[in-house]
Amino acid sequence: MRDEDLPLSRSRSIPASALEFRTARSSGPGGQHVNKTETKVQLLLDCSALVFLDPGSRARLYRLAGRNVDADGRVFVVCQDHRDLLRNLEQAREKLVALVEASLIAPKKRVATKPTRGSKQRRLDDKKQRSKTKAGRGRAFED
Repeated sequence: MRDEDLPLSRSRSIPASALEFRTARSSGPGGQHVNKTETKVQLLLDCSALVFLDPGSRARLYRLAGRNVDADGRVFVVCQDHRDLLRNLEQAREKLVALVEASLIAPKKRVATKPTRGSKQRRLDDKKQRSKTKAGRGRAFED
């Protein structure tokens, strides 16, 4: 249908040869119209064709896709929100682009920090104050 590359950025795009789409009968609104037209779109992406994906990005893509990975290692996106095949195809393409873009963003490494001397002292002072407050809540003794 739409045999064109999916642009990610100025220098990167998903080649049309890496994409395959299938149609099926959609569930949802549409009356008896849904019983005879195929408007549901399943867009498959062959990740091995994406040369710009490093192993880390590929692993993030599979993790983000979750159970939407088939046995051949292809990531797929399903869309059946609209009653029109072309609108569903366009939305599926947008979802796929968002998924690949999200996988290209490497998570920041966490840098372990230590509490400052002042924060330790404030914590201990608060504990002492709380202890004094609770210690004063005991029973009153008669002399």
